Amino acid sequence: MKKFLSQPHQPFFILAFSNAILSMFLFALFSKSIITSTILIPNYHAYSLIYLMFTPAFLGFLFTTFPRFTGTLPIEKIVYMTIVIPFAIGSLLFILGSISYSSIATLAMIITLIGHLLAINILRKIYNNSVMEDNRDIFWILISMAMGGVSHLFFIIGYLFESNFIISLSIQIAIYLYLFMVTFSVAQRMVPFFSHATGEKDLNLIKIITILLGLHVILETIVSHLSFIIDFLLVYIIGNELLNWELPFPNKNPLLWILHLALFWIPTAFLFSGVSNLISIFSGANFLFLDIHILVLGFILTILIGFGTRVTLGHSGNQLIADEWTKILFYWTQVVVITRIITSLIFAFHWNFLFWFDMTITVWIVLFGIWAFKFFKVLIFGKKLDS
Repeated sequence: MKKFLSQPHQPFFILAFSNAILSMFLFALFSKSIITSTILIPNYHAYSLIYLMFTPAFLGFLFTTFPRFTGTLPIEKIVYMTIVIPFAIGSLLFILGSISYSSIATLAMIITLIGHLLAINILRKIYNNSVMEDNRDIFWILISMAMGGVSHLFFIIGYLFESNFIISLSIQIAIYLYLFMVTFSVAQRMVPFFSHATGEKDLNLIKIITILLGLHVILETIVSHLSFIIDFLLVYIIGNELLNWELPFPNKNPLLWILHLALFWIPTAFLFSGVSNLISIFSGANFLFLDIHILVLGFILTILIGFGTRVTLGHSGNQLIADEWTKILFYWTQVVVITRIITSLIFAFHWNFLFWFDMTITVWIVLFGIWAFKFFKVLIFGKKLDS
């Protein structure tokens, strides 16, 4: 236990990746009516992944790296444990509430929100104590994390007042201004550094993207699918910026090419988003949230697996080398993305998509199951892997 709790990323990663498996398994049972959910299934799916899976993973990473970014002392164990505990309790109660009483799920969300807001406050204090001269990247990471707290609060308000509008707005904020912006703010800082990239970065890029994504959320709130205008702008702006970075891609190092691949999914995701939303406006076709899933799976999930693996290896005394199983895991992330794309396209053409729907859940569980089998022993026991 002393080893397991010695670094903040360890308990947070265990919680996040465990929730990734369990929440998706329950989602499958709910979708097939094998078990009746007390929560609307789409809301269960969104909340469990955004706030019980991605958020703990983000906190594990940021609680480890934020002090390094700001030149401050590492976060003490007693501090980050005050965040781990409400997230762990909230995760357990949310699962129990979703299969028993909705009031328990409500309590779970409130407990988790408290932990979420406390975590943001910890990051704020670290930012305020920074000794670095240039804190632009840290500022945008903090702003993006704050948007996560706002979206979390909106979700609970929408849930309590049974407002689909507020819940939909909260999910839009969560996907674009929280999950994407946190991931991109970290990635644009660290991936070029890891890659020894020689290209120059646009210092105003994050500000421009934030404004455009804010417009994206507003347009989607006014008229569904209207955001295609912003999507095509983001394809050009982000795609051009990635080319300017001169990343050494393709790359022989799996710990690098997985991160590069994740970045190139961004313009691809917004291109799919723009085209599918434009088609939906004129034809009424339903692409089953294709735009959101390509961005979340292609970019956010892929980079989460890449960074999560790198942090787990680097902070356990293991060599930063991807063995054959790790390479398979990296390739498998792309199987998850492609399978989900196929599912949406089949659904849009009104074909029988149930096989592919089951397949997307299966490949997701396999991904996190194999990752857990390989790396949980490192996170919990500090095991040294064979090089």
